[in-house]
Amino acid sequence: MNTRLRHMLGGGAIALFFSAPMAHSAGVALPESGSTLLYPLFQSWIAGYKSVAPDVDLTAAATGSGAGNDAAVAGSARIGASDAYLSDRVAARNPDILDIPLAISAQTIDYNLQSLNGSNLKLDGSALAAIYSGAITQWDDPAIKAMNPGVALPHRVIVPVRRAEASGDTFIFTQFLDFSTQTWEDNPGYGSTVGWPNVSGEKTATGNDGVVQALTATPDSIGYVGISYADQIAKAGLGVAMIENQAGKFLLPSAQSIADAAAKLDPRTPPYERISLVYAPGDDSYPLINYEYAVVSKSQPDGATANALRAFLRWAISASGGNDEKYLAPVGFIPLPDFIRGLSETQIEEIR
Repeated sequence: MNTRLRHMLGGGAIALFFSAPMAHSAGVALPESGSTLLYPLFQSWIAGYKSVAPDVDLTAAATGSGAGNDAAVAGSARIGASDAYLSDRVAARNPDILDIPLAISAQTIDYNLQSLNGSNLKLDGSALAAIYSGAITQWDDPAIKAMNPGVALPHRVIVPVRRAEASGDTFIFTQFLDFSTQTWEDNPGYGSTVGWPNVSGEKTATGNDGVVQALTATPDSIGYVGISYADQIAKAGLGVAMIENQAGKFLLPSAQSIADAAAKLDPRTPPYERISLVYAPGDDSYPLINYEYAVVSKSQPDGATANALRAFLRWAISASGGNDEKYLAPVGFIPLPDFIRGLSETQIEEIR
């Protein structure tokens, strides 16, 4: 059975969302470490949360989702920010660790192709898998031309750019390749790190900002970047691809196409909330979306820290707090639906 199906079971759970008073915990440090996709949102949250709990020292470090997960498990960060939920194996070894969705995000596929950056080239999972495995090496390959009739694609070598570190963006991207094409499934499969095929001329970069820089500096390149870096992509003048969804439609990420995709899979979210939202069914579903997770331990070092952590996470998922459009819209995220907010609230209450 495909791994994805295991994470799409158990969707009948019902949870009620209830608000709780915000707790002010003097002098408590809440260090966050992890996802570079989440980092711009956390920066905004840090500024906004100062007015709610001025004595809580909330900090953020863009170390990558893999490092964030490791920090949460090791206890070196109170919050591990991640685009990737813990695997079944890691979750079973660490039963105290919670994966709590904070918001819903997306990923873009971007390219640097002279004269075509102002267009939105169409790409599907099969072509992307072939590019990242070395089976497609030229921009005017027949498979790409067939999706882009009338576009003057150059006969130039494609330079794939991928993340160097353990990355939630790699998790999302390789899940899409796994789910959308037989050629990627199981080998190399998906994860925060995978055994990437060796492709001549490929480049690696650290963090979403590093991928944007590599794409900008490398003509004929292609890469995957979290939507929270859309402003940097636009400023660099890079192209954004339309990606084929499960219904065969080519879409750009937008608040509506992200919400439509989430609506198809959100109801299947189990109480532990580890589930893929990638490659959702539906004509209007953008295929590269995901929950953004706070990876935290149920067991905190003391009561003050536990209280402060619960209060912050409640605020982060609240429609009048961190899930307000003033925080989410600038980074291209959408808020949690009430059902998912209720599941997250229930998990937050386990923190002690």
